[in-house]
Amino acid sequence: MFKSVGMPEFYQDAKRQTLPIIDVREIDEFAAGHVPNAKNIPLSQLADRFDELDQTKPYYIICQSGGRSATACQFLGGKGYDVTNVLGGTGGWPGALE
Repeated sequence: MFKSVGMPEFYQDAKRQTLPIIDVREIDEFAAGHVPNAKNIPLSQLADRFDELDQTKPYYIICQSGGRSATACQFLGGKGYDVTNVLGGTGGWPGALE
């Protein structure tokens, strides 16, 4: 089980503080523009790289629209990580992308 957050709330939280954000889109998608401060771990690599994450920290998981991030949250949640799926994804981000 994992939590979800809508883009309006996530955007406001991200403006107030630096959030631990994992973008699970592929490398080329991430390079074309991503939410500020996001770290890229593509969903296709997540099973091999999830141990790069600190299991004591909560993470916000984002993709383009929310589908791949939900899959990533299900996987990470099953491994004991505290994860929140960002609904609407990068496509719904109202600010400037990096």
